[in-house]
Amino acid sequence: MRLLAAFSTLVAAVALAAPAALADHGPNRHGRSLVFVQTNEPGGNRIAVFDRGADGRLTAAGTYATGGLGGVAAPGTESDHLASQGSLVYTREHSLLLAVNAGSGSVSVFRVRGSALRLTDVVSSGGRFPASIAVQDDLVYVLNAGGPGGVQGFRLHGARLDPIPGSARTLGLANTDPPNFLTSPGQVGFTPDGRGLIVTTKASGSTIDVFAVRNDGTLSAAPVANPSATPVPFAFTFDPFGRLVSGEAGASSVTTYTIGGNGTLSGPQSLTDGQAALCWIVRAGAFTYVSNTGSNNLSAYRIGADGTPALVGGTDVAAVTDAGPIDLTVAGPGRFLYAQTGLAGTVDEFRINPDGTLTKLGAVTGLPPGQEGIAST
Repeated sequence: MRLLAAFSTLVAAVALAAPAALADHGPNRHGRSLVFVQTNEPGGNRIAVFDRGADGRLTAAGTYATGGLGGVAAPGTESDHLASQGSLVYTREHSLLLAVNAGSGSVSVFRVRGSALRLTDVVSSGGRFPASIAVQDDLVYVLNAGGPGGVQGFRLHGARLDPIPGSARTLGLANTDPPNFLTSPGQVGFTPDGRGLIVTTKASGSTIDVFAVRNDGTLSAAPVANPSATPVPFAFTFDPFGRLVSGEAGASSVTTYTIGGNGTLSGPQSLTDGQAALCWIVRAGAFTYVSNTGSNNLSAYRIGADGTPALVGGTDVAAVTDAGPIDLTVAGPGRFLYAQTGLAGTVDEFRINPDGTLTKLGAVTGLPPGQEGIAST
C-alpha cells in the first residue's frame, strides 16, 4: 500500500539518521524583515529570531523563552516532533507572534518590536498537545492534537488571548496521547473568506473537516467530513483563486479542491511528485512548494487557473535539503523560501527564481533537532 510504503520509508530514513503561510510576506511595521523559528525543546520551548538580509541570508538576532515546554509526538523518532503545520504564526495585522507549547498544553503570545520579542501572554490551549494555530482578524483557533483531537477558540484583545465560551469542538479521532504522528490531526486554518475552519485528520479518517464559523466566533456543532482524494491529508494552503491546495502524504501528492459554501469539497485534482512523505506546503505567488520529509528534498508546483497541479519544469525535485525537511515559510515578498529541517537542526535558505526554480543560498546551523515551527514577517 502506497501509504504504508511512504511512511515506512520515512521511519527507515529517520532510524539511519543522527538522533500557511498563505501569502507573501515583507517587512513588519518597524521595517524589519524577520524569520522566526520555534525550537520545540521539551525542557523549555524557545523562539529564535533572525534578521533577513536583502540577499535572503539570515543572521541571528536573539532567542526568547515561550514560558512553556516543547512536545514530542509518538513514536518520537520521526523528523516532525509536532506532526503538524502552523505551530508558529505571525499576524502582521497585530504585530504578534503566536506559538504552541505542546508539552505544557499552552499557547504563548509575543509582541514583535523591531527584531525583539516581548512575551505578553501564556494561556491554556483548552486541550492536550496543541500543535497548530489559525488566525482570522481577532479570531484565533488552536488545534489540540492529543487523544481524539479538538479545537478551541479565542479572541485577541490587544496582545492577550481570551477563550471563547462554548467554542471547543472535538474531532473524535482514533488517536493516542501523546498523539501518534500518523493519526493525529495535521493543521487548522480558516478559509479565505473566514466563514469556514478547516482541519486535516491525516490517517485517522483521511478526511478534510470543515466547520462553519458563526458570527459569535463559535463553530457549527459538527464539521463536514470530506474524504481526501488521496490518503493522509496533512497540511494545506490556498491558490490565488481560493481553491484549497492540500499536501497528502500517503501518495506524496498535491490535491486541489473547490470549497463550497456549505463546507463540501469538490473537483479534486491530484498530482504526485514521486517522492516520500510529502507533508508541508506553502504558496509563494504563483508557485506552491512542498517538503518531502522521507526524501530530504523539496518539490515545486504551479497550480493552473482550473486547479490543475503541474510540477515546475516537469521535474520531481526542486531542491535537495538537509535531513528531515519539515515546515516552510516564504518571505521577500515571494523571493525567498526557508525550509526547517527537524533532523539536521538547520534552516535551509533558498532564492525563488522567476520561473519557480530554487537556488540554495546556504543554511542556518546550530538549531536543535526536533525543532518545529517557522514563520516570517
